[in-house]
Amino acid sequence: MSVLVTGGAGYIGGHVVDALLGAGRHVVVVDDLSTGRADRVPGVPLVQTDLASPDAVPVLVAAVERWGVTAVVHLAGRKKVAESVARPTWYRSQNVGGTAHVLAAMTATGVAHLVFSSSAAVYGSPDVASVDEDVLPDPVSPYGSTKLQAEALVAAGAAQGIRSFALRYFNVAGAASWRLRDDEEANLVTTVLGRLARGEPPQINGTDYPTPDGTCVRDLVDVRDVADAHLAALRALEVAAGPAATEVLNLGTGTGASVRQVVDRLCALDGRPTRVEVLPRRAGDPAVVVAAVGRARDRLGWQAARDLDDVLRSAWRAARGAPVSPGR
Repeated sequence: MSVLVTGGAGYIGGHVVDALLGAGRHVVVVDDLSTGRADRVPGVPLVQTDLASPDAVPVLVAAVERWGVTAVVHLAGRKKVAESVARPTWYRSQNVGGTAHVLAAMTATGVAHLVFSSSAAVYGSPDVASVDEDVLPDPVSPYGSTKLQAEALVAAGAAQGIRSFALRYFNVAGAASWRLRDDEEANLVTTVLGRLARGEPPQINGTDYPTPDGTCVRDLVDVRDVADAHLAALRALEVAAGPAATEVLNLGTGTGASVRQVVDRLCALDGRPTRVEVLPRRAGDPAVVVAAVGRARDRLGWQAARDLDDVLRSAWRAARGAPVSPGR
């Protein structure tokens, strides 16, 4: 009995694989290695393929049959908002087409349990500060739209007997180790760390929002907690009864941190005075977006165990090649 993890050589995927192995699970990874790294998953079977390619379904079927796969964690996908705006058709083929191929392979082989990696980007710019799963999705980017479309495919899989969770991540950051660090400067934490490493001032987009310090407030959740949530979701699927269905759950902390707080703390960890470059607001950036997390707690018995300082300290130490403590 194995778990197949698509995108398992990626940043979040590597942490999910690590959590699964730590729980004694057998794992096989499928990744095209375009952004993933094989050294994140040493000793784990790795199948290199593009899930959006026409050959993906037979490759997946062969992997399921070879390693006795009984569940899938589908993390593979493209996630850069600006890139999705520039290449919307490609994003649809990658994120929606890739998900369709995963579901086709599961249907062909009778694999009935799926944990799908979704995103808070499906909510767009909600007009509520605490976003629960009943907020009407209204994505503002092609990336968010593709995640919502993929969620619809996952939900339709229930008709084929596939029971699933769609986990909507908020702002994932941190790292369990230097090996599992996030290499891409594609979010606030890694962008600030990258600029500090080059001796450049961190950038803040807008300081005139209706928040305590004028900067946007976001919910930063530790990647180690996110990995634990996937393990909890798999366990819940394995004991679930009744007709197959899909459930949507937020993954966050329920607590907001401002951009300025994050920048100040990372500068302090790096031993530098806070010197920032203030830029204009970015279009579509809401002032406050924080996850309502009660449903994940009630359904999975999961809640984030690490706080903002755990997240930022682990990210900083991993980026600088220092050992990372487990955190709370």
